Amino acid sequence: MGPGGIATIIAACGLFIIAIAISYVVIRVGRFIDEAKLSLKSLTDETAPLIEEVHTTVSLVNGPLKSINRITKNAEDISDKVSDATSSFISKNGSAVKVAGALLSAASLSKSRSKKKAE
Repeated sequence: MGPGGIATIIAACGLFIIAIAISYVVIRVGRFIDEAKLSLKSLTDETAPLIEEVHTTVSLVNGPLKSINRITKNAEDISDKVSDATSSFISKNGSAVKVAGALLSAASLSKSRSKKKAE
């Protein structure tokens, strides 16, 4: 056996070691992919009921929110009507508002005098 035969045996051993290393890596990557698949399946199985519960919760919360929306809309309508009526009354009856203001100030003065007398 000459130097070419020894070189061939060394090269064959080197290729054999490289083939073993590559097969080891392929087996490890395959196991990693299997574990990742199991983890993803577990995550999916746990997430589906959670999403359903969130959907139910949101549906249950939306019902009261719709009624609150109707209540606030009615309150807004009432306040608009009161504001319109007040501004209409003030614009049409300016002198009546002045008289009412004078009566209120007179009533508050009368209360303050009666409090001073009581002391």
